[in-house]
Order: sequence, then structure tokens, then C-alpha cells
Amino acid sequence: MTATKEFEPLNICVLTVSDTRTIETDTSGQKLQDLLIATGHRLHDRKLVTDDIYQIRAAVSNWIVDSQAQVVLVTGGTGFSGRDSTVEAITPLFDKTVVGFGELFRQVSYDEIGTSTIQSRATAGLANRTLIFCLPGSTGACTTAWEKIIKDQLDARNKPCNFVAQLRISK
Repeated sequence: MTATKEFEPLNICVLTVSDTRTIETDTSGQKLQDLLIATGHRLHDRKLVTDDIYQIRAAVSNWIVDSQAQVVLVTGGTGFSGRDSTVEAITPLFDKTVVGFGELFRQVSYDEIGTSTIQSRATAGLANRTLIFCLPGSTGACTTAWEKIIKDQLDARNKPCNFVAQLRISK
């Protein structure tokens, strides 16, 4: 008989990418913070940067080398406008891409926004045993991603598999 795993609270960072929001008006970042805390995880850090490849990459790179950060949630900059550069900033940092995340996110989003989901470039990957999710900037999209995908994948009890064992151990 195998032992039942227990919930393991993770240290999660939230990065909002926006040229127009501030921490005070950042509903998506705040929603992700509220959801992760309500689930039992810990907010390790939260930042907001403009939609600039190098600012985005610098913020996430700092968390990738932070031995306490285990997960990074990035919201914003995943669309097709001229300033949307999150995907270009983050994907070169991945050691492995979680291809299924973007596919599944677009599938579950279809029920909410129809064919507009094809304009989402949501993606995820692992870098230095840190799991990174890049999400659209809308509060609804962040909620959908968390509730329908991310929450379960960050829970050691989720079967048949989850990402907890792939992450660096935090003390």
C-alpha cells in the first residue's frame, strides 16, 4: 500500500507585465495572489514590470536563481499586439517546455471566449527546477488557468501526476 501524499505549500512568485497597470490597479496579479494563498501556498514575491523583454527576463531570471522560489506565475504580454513580449522573453529561459499547458489552456478557454482563444500564446516550462506559467493579462484568464489547470498541478496529492516532485525543495 502506498502512502497518501500530503499537501505541500509552495513558494510562488507573481509577475504582472503591463504598460498601464500599477500594483494598486493590478487585478490579475492580485487575483493570482489571492488564489494561491487561498489554496495554501505562499506568496514568495510579487512584481510588476513594463512589457519589455529585458525587464521581464530579468525579473524571472532572478526568481529562477532564487533557491526559495519554486513557481512563477506571469500574467500579461502573451497576446499578439506589438508590445506583447512575454513569450519571447521567457521561452529562451526554459530547460523544458510544458507543451500541454498552452494546448489545454486554449481548450478550456474555448468554452468561455470561443475562437478568440487562438490568440492566446499562454505557455509554461521548467527552468532550474522552477516552474513558470505565462498567462494572459485578463483576470478571467488567470482564474481559468489557476482553477482548471495550475492548482491541481501544484498539488502533490493530484494523481496520476503533478509537478511538485520536479521542483526544487524549499526549506
